[in-house]
Amino acid sequence: MTVPLSILDLSPISAGSTPRQALRNTVDLARHAESWGYRRFWVAEHHFVAVASSAPTTLIALIAAATDTIRVGSAAVQVGHHTSAAVVEAFGTIDALYPGRLDLGLGRSAHRIAEVRSAGVKPVPAPDRPTRVRDGVVIPPPFSSGRLLDTARLAASFEALQLPGTQPLDYGRQVREIRDLLTGNYRSSEGIALHAVPGEGAEVQLWLFGSSGGESAQLAGRLGLPFAANYHVSPGTIVETVEAYRAAFRPSAVLDRPYLIVSADVVVADDDATAAHLASTYGHWVYSIRSGAGAAEYLDPDTAPALTEQQQRLVHDRVTTQFVGAPGSVAERLSALQQLTGADELVVTSVTYRHEDRLRSHELLAAEWGLPQIRAA
Repeated sequence: MTVPLSILDLSPISAGSTPRQALRNTVDLARHAESWGYRRFWVAEHHFVAVASSAPTTLIALIAAATDTIRVGSAAVQVGHHTSAAVVEAFGTIDALYPGRLDLGLGRSAHRIAEVRSAGVKPVPAPDRPTRVRDGVVIPPPFSSGRLLDTARLAASFEALQLPGTQPLDYGRQVREIRDLLTGNYRSSEGIALHAVPGEGAEVQLWLFGSSGGESAQLAGRLGLPFAANYHVSPGTIVETVEAYRAAFRPSAVLDRPYLIVSADVVVADDDATAAHLASTYGHWVYSIRSGAGAAEYLDPDTAPALTEQQQRLVHDRVTTQFVGAPGSVAERLSALQQLTGADELVVTSVTYRHEDRLRSHELLAAEWGLPQIRAA
């Protein structure tokens, strides 16, 4: 049986466009995704870069209001920038109006930023391990944060997102706080019961996200929570990530067995050549992130210059693991990823310069995958 497909969207801003248009495009894509049969529509949290998804909770509320049945959620709220109570009360507010449709995904990117800043990471050479193909899935060498060309912007972003003199709460502790606030089991350090209003008892599904076999994967397993593994961000660590989650899994009131989503970056078009052209500036976008400048405006493939050889080396793992082509070839590669990881569901993200090309990419994939059409958008 074919597993469900979902969508992750970052509200990318194309060169010459605006955040306003990017957000309108995201809501429009969500409406179409519902009609095409996608199970979930998730938005990410990024700050001070050329993507407009900096306030995912607000955006989730807008998407929920514009749709009827599709699940809507965060992939993920970076909890190091938010208190547990603020997260639960915000999602509880949305759930009060659109009950039973929310996925609260939590990530620890904010904690990693703090680690990079405190460690003073210096650039390191690429690992020697060659790119492998395992059961039809490309597994490149893992990308180290030490290869980022400049971490000064990350440090500045972290400083701007924190109150002066504060540090993120321990990630595991904050995840448990959020879980306890949702279930009504929260106690302060002095043992005082506090109840989130709204929030407690909300029909919100809690998720953890991770790109390695480290804390996030193991914590999701120990708490018996569903887990999303980021192949599209860290393709070189996907096998160890899913293995760590399953090895750590303990049944809970939420799940009696592991539930895993794996992400992939896709561009689908009517033929391979068109898809390759539409995806040709993806490497430029990834390079802007890894250069330390953050995600730049997404370039027009008709006019963008080619990357240099040095730039290509820095983004090789992400470019070679992007799923680009006609519907049949992309669906075949996604099936291989699902079989290798044993994913219960796949979530795809797609970035193109033109919004209509992104819509077409998701529409073609939905039809090829056999998703149930709900209604005409």
